Amino acid sequence: MKESIYKTYDELPLFLNAQTVAKVLGISPSSGYELLREKDFPSLCIGNRIVVPKDSFIHWVEQHTGGAE
Repeated sequence: MKESIYKTYDELPLFLNAQTVAKVLGISPSSGYELLREKDFPSLCIGNRIVVPKDSFIHWVEQHTGGAE
């Protein structure tokens, strides 16, 4: 598993792209792109770019790891 360069949520940019999502989660870039296309993942299409708002990403991570309980 790849180690994330981000140590806290505060270090994340306001919007995350597929590569940033992959780095944070420690997955491959291609898995990051697949995740952004998942139906329940909070991604936005802006033109031909797909991005994830930082707050929505944090909420999604907490939901899927039990951190929001």
